[in-house]
Amino acid sequence: MASTSASTQGFIGSTASLVAAGALTVGSVAWYTHVFGSVPFLGEVHASHLSDEGLHPTAYPWPQNGLLDSFDHASIRRGYQVYREVCAACHSLDRIAWRNLVGVSHTVDETKAMAEEVEYQDGPNDAGDMFMRPGKLSDYMPPPYANEEAARAGNAGALPPDLSLIVKARHGGPDYIFSLLTGYIDPPAGVEIREGMNYNPYFPGGAIGMARVLFDGLVEYDDGTPATTSQMAKDVVTFLHWAAEPEHDERKKTGIKAVILFSSLFFLSVYVKRFKWSALKNRKIFYNPPADKLH
Repeated sequence: MASTSASTQGFIGSTASLVAAGALTVGSVAWYTHVFGSVPFLGEVHASHLSDEGLHPTAYPWPQNGLLDSFDHASIRRGYQVYREVCAACHSLDRIAWRNLVGVSHTVDETKAMAEEVEYQDGPNDAGDMFMRPGKLSDYMPPPYANEEAARAGNAGALPPDLSLIVKARHGGPDYIFSLLTGYIDPPAGVEIREGMNYNPYFPGGAIGMARVLFDGLVEYDDGTPATTSQMAKDVVTFLHWAAEPEHDERKKTGIKAVILFSSLFFLSVYVKRFKWSALKNRKIFYNPPADKLH
């Protein structure tokens, strides 16, 4: 028992164990704060830990993450509804046209009807004047603000980012976006947030200009799915993931076809190599000189 205690003390006193203990402490503080909201005696440690990178998001089992799995298209449809009713007031989706929704989340007629609800400037006409017309499938989704200055003026100086590639542009991808949308809590002890900012431990620095926007029952899904905060966050993240990779499903289909094709060609080449060329490549050539040259 004495030798075991001495070796344990020596291990704890080593540099490696100190580093491990420090990492464990930081992780425990982050977990405790995320669950209970504050750590009264370690507020400064928590604030320092979040100052640069924020909490690392949990890895969630997204349906599209499988090697042969596609997007949940019902979730994409619900996610577009959340984006349209909640997110589109501040965030643009510049890289997505109305036609991209056809066959993915909506029918042609549904998409045409949604596009026609928006007026786009077009022209000039025969008289040389610009005019307004209903939207078409080829039009891109309209931005909420005319320019960057107007966007900053409407958001206390903060610029809401375009969401077309937000899933691919953030470390953690969909896990980070989901954690950010559902991770708003009160600032822990020792952390001060200036007026107009909100506390979110997943955001680098902890202080974010966007307030919490998802609340239970905020939207009413057409398919009757309960619109809880986590459900809405999951759906809008799925929609934004599709917006960042609209070719996702087709890419996997093409990949499966390519694997089948090249595998078949590979086994065919093995067959030809072993059974067609083996007789030629393994033949033994004998030379029998003429009898008159043997003497």
